[in-house]
Amino acid sequence: MFDIDRWREIFQSINKNRLRSVMSGFTVAFAILLFTLLFGIVSGLSNTFKDAFADDAQNAMFVRVWKTSKPYKGLQTGRSIQLRNTDYDFVNEEYGEKIQYKSSRIYKNFNLKYKNEAGNYSVMAINPDNQYLEKTIIEEGRFVNEKDIRDKSKVIVIGRLIKEDLFGQKPALGKRLNVNGSSYLIIGIFSDDGGDNEERKAFIPLSTAQMIYGNNDYINQIALGYDPNLSLDEAVAFGNQMERDLRKKMNIHPDDQSALSVRNMAEANKNVGQFMFILYFIVIVVGSGTLVAGIIGISNIMIFVIKERTKEFGIRKALGAKPSSIVSMVVQESVLITTIAGYIGLSIGTYVLSQIGDSLEEDYFIKDPTVSTGIVVGATIILIISGLIAGYLPAKKAANIKPIVALRAD
Repeated sequence: MFDIDRWREIFQSINKNRLRSVMSGFTVAFAILLFTLLFGIVSGLSNTFKDAFADDAQNAMFVRVWKTSKPYKGLQTGRSIQLRNTDYDFVNEEYGEKIQYKSSRIYKNFNLKYKNEAGNYSVMAINPDNQYLEKTIIEEGRFVNEKDIRDKSKVIVIGRLIKEDLFGQKPALGKRLNVNGSSYLIIGIFSDDGGDNEERKAFIPLSTAQMIYGNNDYINQIALGYDPNLSLDEAVAFGNQMERDLRKKMNIHPDDQSALSVRNMAEANKNVGQFMFILYFIVIVVGSGTLVAGIIGISNIMIFVIKERTKEFGIRKALGAKPSSIVSMVVQESVLITTIAGYIGLSIGTYVLSQIGDSLEEDYFIKDPTVSTGIVVGATIILIISGLIAGYLPAKKAANIKPIVALRAD
């Protein structure tokens, strides 16, 4: 393998037959190039789906209500449905063992003001677990806690960009903020991977909002995080059962999606998983087909080349060369050409993906199309095996020809 004379001879053979060497390498390079591009694009689609769900926990479920669109049990169409604290308690009591996180939500849009700086922002009244459901990252201070809920405290947690808008580079933690005419103490500043819109939100205790803005027990939404130990099918079944029970409790038609619906991330994850499986399966089939075509191409070329060198092999055997040395030389040459060509194809494919990545994201929502390390390692192994197969079989046949027969070959 590390015989200098052998490698010098291999490079001389490649140099002497540049055209066939290029043709041998081209089939493999093109196959790996196409393989890389396909996997990169599918990987980009996978990143797009992950990014779309980046703002919420992967095990999140959301219960929302509106107006009825179907009559039920003598009740008219167009009836407004209102979630209350009792509905939140009902869900927790009935399904507590299947719930990891839970929070009620009330959505408001308030004017936030600090000295001469002011702006309108989305303010959400929540329970403490909302921090995990929204994947809120506390940068300074803390999040709303149970004591804030019990005491109906007038405290607020603001997003990083609200802090920049109203305070600039000055510290905001511990300052008083005017929230729609009421004074709130800033107890925390957060960031969020969901982007700018998420970082221009603020959170206040749910009990405080119910006391000040309505003096009632109304809520807009129930957000849950199901037990992550549940399988996707179990989580989907849990969401469906909870939806049926809430419909029954609120006298809503079983098929009235307008009145009440449960958005279950388990269903989205299951659908995305199935879709990505199909895409990867298609890419593997197509990619494998191109690799097989490349292997067949280089095998055919190697057969032709070995036929041309039959006399040369006969002379080598007449001079005492062992069949194994002839096979080894041809296999090494084949592996070398295949590996170099494969890495050229892989490098070109990776470069093309890096150059068109931004345009793919803007035009086709394909985010960060790249090829993983595992794919690169797998492609390398396939290249080496391909080179061995492409060179070994025809070389083995040629090496077994008797010297006198090889010398007579045309």
